[in-house]
Amino acid sequence: MGITIPGKVIVFDYGEVISVTPTEADRAQLTELAGGDADVFWPAYWRHRDALDQGTLSIRDYWRGIERELGEQWGDAKVHRLWLADFRSWLSIDHDTLDVLVELQQGGTRMALLSNAGRDFGSYFRHGTLGDLFEQVFVSGELGTVKPGAEIFETVLRELAITPAEMVFIDNKEANVLGAQALGIAGHVFTTAADLRAYLTSLAA
Repeated sequence: MGITIPGKVIVFDYGEVISVTPTEADRAQLTELAGGDADVFWPAYWRHRDALDQGTLSIRDYWRGIERELGEQWGDAKVHRLWLADFRSWLSIDHDTLDVLVELQQGGTRMALLSNAGRDFGSYFRHGTLGDLFEQVFVSGELGTVKPGAEIFETVLRELAITPAEMVFIDNKEANVLGAQALGIAGHVFTTAADLRAYLTSLAA
């Protein structure tokens, strides 16, 4: 059974909406690779993340910045291993959210993806099976701007050739949803797939 929402494009965030939060084992592996000091590593990891997601910092420079903060000296192979462990930790999908996406597709509802993510995620989003679900994929690292800024939402509206009233935005971060709503876009803060399903069903034909 499909979910049909005519006249709307449902635009989804990826991280912790479609994907699941990296596990404690994933986090522990990354911390160990980085040198084992979680109290220093994780603040550095997040402090530079916006620049990575905005495309103003390369993947290599992102990890080298963390290296400097930790006082480490990593070889090139270590940087590759850190990137891979981090990238892989964000690839697991919430099966219940995936079911909702498939039902929207079956119902003929238009969908797009909008993620604050580095350029490295663009191929995965577009060319993995997730790409079959979305009309277009928007990656902040390719666009040079991040949520919740107005510019990234305006780009999505322009590329999809829709008005704010025709877009519905789903994100797990309230600040990002508020950024969309400031432009007249309907928004929903994701908590669970069941709550998402209830919200979208309320919009359905």
